[in-house]
Amino acid sequence: MPNAREMQIPSTPAASRAQRRREEAVRFRMATYTAICLAALVLGMVGDWLAAVPPAVAMAAFLVAYMAGGFHASDRALRELFAGSVNVDLLMIVAALGAAWLGAFAEGAVLLFLFSLSNTLESFVLGRTRRAIEALMDLAPEEAVVRRDGVETRVSLDALRIGDRVVVRPAERIPADGVIATGRTTIDQSAMTGESLPVEKAPGDPVFAGTLNQAGALELDVERLASESTLARIVRRVEEAQSEKADSQRFTDWFGQSYTFFVLGLALLTVLIPVLFMGEAFGDAFYRAMTVLVVASPCAVVISIPAAILSAITGAARRGILFKGGAHLERLAKLRAVAFDKTGTLTEGRPRLVGVVAVEGIGEERLLQWAASAERLSEHPLARAVVAAVEERGIELLPAEEMQAMVGHGVRARVDGRSIEVGRMDGMGAEPDEADSVIEAVARRMAEEGKSVALVRADGRLIGCLAISDALRPGALEALQALRRQGIEHMVMLTGDHPVVAAAIAAPLGIKVEAGLMPEDKLRVVRRLREQYGVVAMVGDGINDAPALAAATLGISLGGAGTDVALETADVVLMADDLRHLPRAVDLARRADRVIRQNLVIALGVMLALLATTYFGTLRLPFAVIGHEGSTVVVILNGLRLLFNGPDGAALGVASERKVV
Repeated sequence: MPNAREMQIPSTPAASRAQRRREEAVRFRMATYTAICLAALVLGMVGDWLAAVPPAVAMAAFLVAYMAGGFHASDRALRELFAGSVNVDLLMIVAALGAAWLGAFAEGAVLLFLFSLSNTLESFVLGRTRRAIEALMDLAPEEAVVRRDGVETRVSLDALRIGDRVVVRPAERIPADGVIATGRTTIDQSAMTGESLPVEKAPGDPVFAGTLNQAGALELDVERLASESTLARIVRRVEEAQSEKADSQRFTDWFGQSYTFFVLGLALLTVLIPVLFMGEAFGDAFYRAMTVLVVASPCAVVISIPAAILSAITGAARRGILFKGGAHLERLAKLRAVAFDKTGTLTEGRPRLVGVVAVEGIGEERLLQWAASAERLSEHPLARAVVAAVEERGIELLPAEEMQAMVGHGVRARVDGRSIEVGRMDGMGAEPDEADSVIEAVARRMAEEGKSVALVRADGRLIGCLAISDALRPGALEALQALRRQGIEHMVMLTGDHPVVAAAIAAPLGIKVEAGLMPEDKLRVVRRLREQYGVVAMVGDGINDAPALAAATLGISLGGAGTDVALETADVVLMADDLRHLPRAVDLARRADRVIRQNLVIALGVMLALLATTYFGTLRLPFAVIGHEGSTVVVILNGLRLLFNGPDGAALGVASERKVV
């Protein structure tokens, strides 16, 4: 049987194409030998039927069929024997030689032809899994246009150096990971992150190798070599995931090795017991034993699980969901509880201006202009949120003089001839008048809703307040609703924030909250969830909350396309900053689990039916081969459904749109 575990995926497009050519040559040779075996088989059978054909011609044709049909199986069986182990190829070779010893050359040749045909088909269909991942490598162009010393030069990707200025024109693919130096555009990142809509990019934004520049011309500064790009690392991680065996795969590996000895022993007893104790003719008993070798061979059982696991891992990677191994895919299918980090996971991780209240006669625009101008040089996150909101609205910032930071309270600066103060509610002393009382009442209500509130004064008079909050991540509500429909029993948000702030974020999500937590407290909560529910996932950003991520059954990170740590540490990486990929990953894992169960039922069911017919009926060897090899091909094709059919977002109740930033 073809060994799916031997697939190795190179890390560069050139190496990928070279290896693909070598593998295609092997598949072509297998197909050629299979065709020769069929032609020789037909010639031998015709020779047997026609009396005018000398028997030597038919015998020579059958020998050719044996050599062509058994070449690859014999090669693998001998290599395994020299390595001190056995596999199912040995069973087929022994059965074919046994048929020849009985004089049933035609039946032995049929066995080898069908076995060779099955192996060839498996090689081709499993190669689709490999080619699906290699298609990612092919996204990267072979060359890049580099500007050095004012001259544009076309160079190979291997010649790119960190810091090179690369020119990318519309409709060209990004050649390397980097940061945009000049130009604005929209980029199609769907092949890497699964985002269905193009993403807006501007100077300072990161871009990734293999993504498609759709609109404007760009210049970018290279930050990673081709072999270390996000695209190359994704392919390597998928390769590692394919080599890391799931628990069910370890069982089938053991099953294939141990069961081969069992089948050889069963075939021996099938000969000895009827001949020694039941008086059956040796030829009949030996023929039945050869049939047992075929029908009891665990080919379909052994290949059924890897076919599904590899297809699911590869199909997920093509859709922006990166599993770090088959074991994690299996565990996700049994998920019962999820713990979410708040900042950067359920929320965007950056404060936004969400409320503006100004006294009569000032107006929102002037209030924001004065406040942002006073805070423009502050590094405080809340100040940056106000400045960003003003810039988004196109409000002109005014010069600020005599800026003074009031530690723990806010800032003071002279703007437009006025002394502007922006700070906390308890940081400004003046006696309140009636207008102040109204503004402060509004501010207190905003604070009770979990927002951070800053008061704005002009020449000592309270003129308004600003509310800042970390907004929910787009798609978070849809993702949690989909998880509930999937039967996830418990979801909780873990955060070190104040309980009031945490409750305000959690309220629209309908999720439980554990607030005011230190890292060790989060670890304790995750351990408690594991004791209560079993399989628990911790969803974070791949940087913080490392103890909790490690303690969970599954560590899941967001935004792997931009986070090195996520690619290295998480068990499952959602490449886009989109929580809606989580229910899609759960759906895929559960479908993979169902396919594995279906494959095992098919493989074991056909094997038991053929064994029963062999012992209690008159199953002929060619029909045994057809049933056995047919079940093997069926389980492989069933597994490949996971490669081509992605999870249905509509069925999950998840909108298909992605965030555009």
